Amino acid sequence: MSPGNSSCLFNIIARFTFFPTLLYNIVLEKLSVRRWYDRIDDLVLLGALPPKRMVPQLLKENVKAVVSMNQSYELMICMNRKEDWERNNIEFLQLSTVDMFAAPTQEKLLKGVAFINKFEGSGGSVYVHCKAGRSRSAVLVGCYLMQKYGWNPEEAASFMMAKRHQVSLRSFHWKALYLYYFNIIQKSSE
Repeated sequence: MSPGNSSCLFNIIARFTFFPTLLYNIVLEKLSVRRWYDRIDDLVLLGALPPKRMVPQLLKENVKAVVSMNQSYELMICMNRKEDWERNNIEFLQLSTVDMFAAPTQEKLLKGVAFINKFEGSGGSVYVHCKAGRSRSAVLVGCYLMQKYGWNPEEAASFMMAKRHQVSLRSFHWKALYLYYFNIIQKSSE
């Protein structure tokens, strides 16, 4: 199978499994096994795809910005889109990444970390999410933590996992974290 065909197949599988896995996340949250989101530090909240009904709760958390790692189809039904967030004076950045089979690109990670850092010292929070707040969004938050605290990937992931137990990083997520660490964090300290 060529790389183009496998990418297409992964996208189809991710679309096909979106609603069943979203329902699974909702059930786990209702059973109190998982929280919908967790505060990682004074600036960042890491969580699952926030439905429209969650906006008042996020406003109480003083959310000033949202970073979505979701693809557009994941935001179509009962979810907030850019215009919905902006109506609530919340800045929005979408860094579309295929679920289950891909990590965010280095370009998206750089853009996401820069966006989060805009809100440092604002007194507000940034809500970073994907469908479950376990992998795509966790990679971005891991990069943010490495940049902010000078940590390596293991330190950032360990800190994040202590705050949000359901974080789950596969080999390609770790690869993205290490690439960011070696190309951005270590090079900036030289």
